Amino acid sequence: MTSEKRVLVTVAGADAPGITAHLTGIMAAAGAQLRDIEQVVVQGQLTLCFVVGVEPGAGHGSPVVKDLLFAAKELGLDLDFEVLDEPAPSREATSLYALTVIGDEVDARSVAALTGALARHGANIETIKRLSDVTLSSLEIVVAVPRDEERVLALHKELVSTALARGVDLAFQRERLTRRSKRLVVMDMDSTLIRIEVIDELARAYGVYDQVAAITARAMQGNMPYEQSLAERVALLAGMPLEAVMRVAGDPPLTEGAPELLRALRALGLKTAVISGGFSFAADALKARFGLDYAYSNQLEIKNGALTGRVLDPIVGPQRKADLLDALAQREGIPLEQTVAVGDGANDLLMIEKAGLGIAFHAKPKLRDAADTSLTQGGLDRILYLLGLRARDVRELVEG
Repeated sequence: MTSEKRVLVTVAGADAPGITAHLTGIMAAAGAQLRDIEQVVVQGQLTLCFVVGVEPGAGHGSPVVKDLLFAAKELGLDLDFEVLDEPAPSREATSLYALTVIGDEVDARSVAALTGALARHGANIETIKRLSDVTLSSLEIVVAVPRDEERVLALHKELVSTALARGVDLAFQRERLTRRSKRLVVMDMDSTLIRIEVIDELARAYGVYDQVAAITARAMQGNMPYEQSLAERVALLAGMPLEAVMRVAGDPPLTEGAPELLRALRALGLKTAVISGGFSFAADALKARFGLDYAYSNQLEIKNGALTGRVLDPIVGPQRKADLLDALAQREGIPLEQTVAVGDGANDLLMIEKAGLGIAFHAKPKLRDAADTSLTQGGLDRILYLLGLRARDVRELVEG
């Protein structure tokens, strides 16, 4: 009704069961219209806000407002109210974005710096939610941003630089259903899912580490294609006994947070895959250990119980990684927007760019620049914050 008066009621105080039921029951009995409602509890303290539609001209003198005041006093709560003269703001000219902030500690300076950047670009905060549990190490801030692509890009750029200066990680994603309903997660293996580079450890065990490291350095500097660098490094492993290979690659050390991440993803029903330029000995072991749905990696040729120094085709290089992500999404009937790719090096760049959410994990600068977001500290389980999950949700999934 256009002539209806709207009253904003704010209730604050110690939380207890039944408060919301009691106050909305008073409204229902009086025939008042509930037009909006939000509630949050922080450290046991309740803040409840709702907008009540009352008869024209009633405003402050509305019987329902008086009844609410008396009820709040009996419950030991503070109640304030305000008649809203302006119409409810329209959201047609804005889009919602979720800003996820992650760090060992998200302090007041970090929040002030990031929210200051939001204000400078005309982004209005809608909600702030704590995702972490014991310590304040992750926040999700949902903001309404004017629908101006240049403004959004400028805001994202300032948020990234601010987060870097404050020593926290962040993601800035469109707040839509697909952000919180990812269905396929693909991960690199070496220095991502596991803590080591398998080829380096094989070379160390076989006494050719320095030669392999020199080739790796040339490749990282962009002086040779990945496929060529792989072939040259593997050639140095010719003659290495399979038994020695399995001691290194059969049970690789996991990255912090990897078991929790994989168990949570499986409990949520997401499809998971390793797509690695590493070797099948390690990738297949991880697939079996954690029940991954897919594992793609390079196969080393073996003859007479030893490595021949050759890699069997097809080589899992940058383009094949991206193609495999695309193929898996199509096979599972999953839109690319609902896929996540995680990696740390140049070999992951095309895969990261193709995914709906590309995450650079403790990565080189080139990959961080190409990714949608980067995690520079902490374990792989922090990825779950980027999917909108709270720590207590994860705990229930992992322990449940």
